Amino acid sequence: MHTLQISIYVLGLLIGLALVFDFMNGFHDAANAIATVVSTGVLKPQTAVAMAAVFNFIAIFVVGLGVAATVGKGTIDPGVVDQYVIFGALMGAIAWNLFTWYYAIPSSSSHALIGGLVGAAVAKSGTGALAGGGLLKTIEWIVLSPLLGFILGSLMMLLVSWLFVRSTPRRVDKWFRRLQLFSAASYSLGHGGNDAQKTIGIIWMLLIAAGHVSVADKSPPIWVIVSCYTAISAGTLFGGWRIVKTMGQKITKLKPVGGFCAETGGALTLLMASYFGVPVSTTHTITGAIVGVGSAQKMSAVRWGVAGNIVWAWIFTIPASAFVAAIAWWVGHQIM
Repeated sequence: MHTLQISIYVLGLLIGLALVFDFMNGFHDAANAIATVVSTGVLKPQTAVAMAAVFNFIAIFVVGLGVAATVGKGTIDPGVVDQYVIFGALMGAIAWNLFTWYYAIPSSSSHALIGGLVGAAVAKSGTGALAGGGLLKTIEWIVLSPLLGFILGSLMMLLVSWLFVRSTPRRVDKWFRRLQLFSAASYSLGHGGNDAQKTIGIIWMLLIAAGHVSVADKSPPIWVIVSCYTAISAGTLFGGWRIVKTMGQKITKLKPVGGFCAETGGALTLLMASYFGVPVSTTHTITGAIVGVGSAQKMSAVRWGVAGNIVWAWIFTIPASAFVAAIAWWVGHQIM
């Protein structure tokens, strides 16, 4: 593979930009990890965010690097990767994240990044630059992750309802206020484990292209892994408060028992995806789980209009970020 001649300054700039995206990913997706536990009143926002940030980082010791390998080597042809493609991909993803954060839309940072890579690679070399296998896997899970979240969330809700059928609402509430601490921590672990790896994959891709690491290496340098987990944890600590209300209360009203079921269903889905090396959307997953919990109680408990608006944002994420990335790829040629 041809080694790019990238100056150390440009390389540093792009790694810094990748870590900015990673920080924003944590900032944007903090709502996913804490919305249910905050909206049910189990934890105060500041405490919930701190807990989510800690478990985002702990994922470094629990989850492997399968997702990073899919993003770094299985999304676009490594031969087309250069500083302009990486710049375009990151700018496309960051622009979409800022847009959806401003309008409080819980969209996917992961799919914004995938869309960014696709847009910049196609702008440079056409559709031949796309790696079909990794992209197909990602597209399949756009449907599978909310569906699995929905199924697991609703099954958890039905199981819990059956197990506690003879308990008083007060006793159920007391139990699940405690259990929700465990489920929220598990979800944050799944979130950190899947999402931090996407930025690890981008930096790994860049270092391979620049000849700083070998394409045959099984894992990226340890400093890349630690810096990406630190950036996403810091982003979560600052929290994307604008989206918390949409996720926690606008889709359906949640009690601690519902919050526990949604978070557990979401956590199981994320950990399963990370095990198989699939970069999934934590936003899609928890939204599916929340809708599943609401509909397990009664279909009218879900505000389907709000859920529908979120789905439209999902549909537009990859094309919109790809379009911005293609423009940013051209701009990168003018300024770098």
